[in-house]
Amino acid sequence: MSATTMKPTTVRFDESLKSEAVAILDSIGLGLNAYLTLALRQLVNQRRVPFELVAKRDVPNEETRLAMLRAEAKSAGIIPDDDSSFSSIEDAMAYLEGR
Repeated sequence: MSATTMKPTTVRFDESLKSEAVAILDSIGLGLNAYLTLALRQLVNQRRVPFELVAKRDVPNEETRLAMLRAEAKSAGIIPDDDSSFSSIEDAMAYLEGR
């Protein structure tokens, strides 16, 4: 077994990104250095980026966020709940079809 030589490396991050990442890692008991070491080890072992890369989604989007706020306000009695309600599928379909 050979000795491993550790060398310091400087990595620059946006402070906000680093703070968010450190908070998440802290919640699972992992430090930033340990996480980066794990990620690099998996990159070397798998010879690929070891996680799926996805674009950030606006979840919820503005329309959904407003709908959620309206629903909460109706539930709390802040604004009247004047949404239509139906006792059967047939009644709902008739309403949707404009009958």
